[in-house]
Amino acid sequence: MKSNKQLTKSETQIMKALWELPDGQGYSSEIMAGLPEPKPAPTTLLTFLKILKEKGFVTSVKKGKANLFTAIVKREDYMRHYMEDVKNTFFSGSFTSLVSFFAKEENLSDKEISDIIDIINRQKS
Repeated sequence: MKSNKQLTKSETQIMKALWELPDGQGYSSEIMAGLPEPKPAPTTLLTFLKILKEKGFVTSVKKGKANLFTAIVKREDYMRHYMEDVKNTFFSGSFTSLVSFFAKEENLSDKEISDIIDIINRQKS
């Protein structure tokens, strides 16, 4: 992952909207359309996009009068980095402790538990 920095909640929402656009790129109006209500003011969105550029998550190129923004950190890379931090910070680096916590907290159905076991068994093969 190109950036080691964490995203704020608002930055995460903006990156999610950008990641969901084709090729992870779009104009501010397209990014705005993917944001939940209440949507920020357009100037606020542009400020956040500037911050995301400074953090190394986004790049932009001028296209006419507008900027085309592109995610340069992939969603999967950020998720991997974020979950690694959660595992190390809250579970002393133990994947087993992390999974146990979520298994207890989420009240998983028998089907969900079976699906997880199937995933683990496929990884072992």
